[in-house]
Amino acid sequence: MYAQHFGLKREPFSIAPDPRYLFMSARHREALAHLLYGLRGGGGFVLLTGEIGAGKTTIARAVLEQVPPHCNVAYIFNPKLTVLELLQTVCAEFHIALPEGTAGSKHCTDALNRYLLDTHAQGQTNVLIIDEAQNLDSDVLEQLRLLTNLETAERKLLQIVLIGQPELRQMLARPELEQLAQRVIARYHLQALSEAETRQYVDHRLGVAGAHGPRPFTRGALKRIHQLSRGVPRRINLLCDRALLGAYGGGRSEVDADLVEQAAREVFDSLASAPRPPWLAWVAGVAATGVVVLASALAWAWSQQRGLATALRAPATPTRAAAPLSAPGGLPATLPADDGAQPPDPPLPLDVASAVIVTLAASAASAAEGPASAASSPATGPSLTFDAGWRGKAARPRAEP
Repeated sequence: MYAQHFGLKREPFSIAPDPRYLFMSARHREALAHLLYGLRGGGGFVLLTGEIGAGKTTIARAVLEQVPPHCNVAYIFNPKLTVLELLQTVCAEFHIALPEGTAGSKHCTDALNRYLLDTHAQGQTNVLIIDEAQNLDSDVLEQLRLLTNLETAERKLLQIVLIGQPELRQMLARPELEQLAQRVIARYHLQALSEAETRQYVDHRLGVAGAHGPRPFTRGALKRIHQLSRGVPRRINLLCDRALLGAYGGGRSEVDADLVEQAAREVFDSLASAPRPPWLAWVAGVAATGVVVLASALAWAWSQQRGLATALRAPATPTRAAAPLSAPGGLPATLPADDGAQPPDPPLPLDVASAVIVTLAASAASAAEGPASAASSPATGPSLTFDAGWRGKAARPRAEP
């Protein structure tokens, strides 16, 4: 839609894993090298992990473009299967014909073993690539391990590449999967792009799409794209595509940071995905702690001051003379007089002091987080004030009208 407006042959930021747009950063080249090593290795498992949208599937498809002629590849992209369904799918991907009425696990395993032996005798190798492998159940992973048991004196007859999210590494660390983990001959975790690599990635895709001359993204826009996407290629694609569409709709030839912000609100539904500066949380914590300490000190000082004022207002208690041990009539000469002293004012009630502290601390934390936080977290109740004339009774919170 916007390609012609920006002088492009095609839209450059599709989320489809098109190998033409493969951006080979240093880490992507290393990931590709690990997979190619697995294809040429002596069998076993190769592991590639990375965050959602990091480019794992794109790299896997790039591997398929470099598969040597003697290598047979089976690719499974929906591994949410039972053991039997997995075996049937592997046989189908390798074009292994199963006799009629033989749908059991043993029949599939026997047919697959015969296929592996026959192709090995012909000088061929076989690779099974499983995408989204973090969705595999433990019993399915164990069955995959058993498939790699078929081997010669020099190599295993089936190479398996597992591609998945970081949870896959945690799965393989379980004690029941230790035997499988020991058969992993190469592993690589694909990290997100740095800010410099994000700029190179955007420029690369624009170039592949036919861009010439100045690029439509300003430097500030590219910086904001990296912050909002966290360097994940799929998120970069979504954000850039929507920003270019917005510029086209507004008749603009350049994408600035404001357009990127608007695109993020539409694509990600929130700007909360952008990481906050690390010092912001520290400032909020220090401010909240300071307010709590200050409020506690004020509450204590208020209580002490009220007690001192009460003591100063009270009349002096007269000194009583000691009654004689014996007086005429057998009674004391005088009776103790009522000094008329009033009881001291009660200290500031604990619930009121707590309310003051919590309210002030929440206000400080909200102020430290900035206007964006205040907008996303509206007040949930009325503010509190306290009755100053609380002599002789507990202070009560009063809601503002």
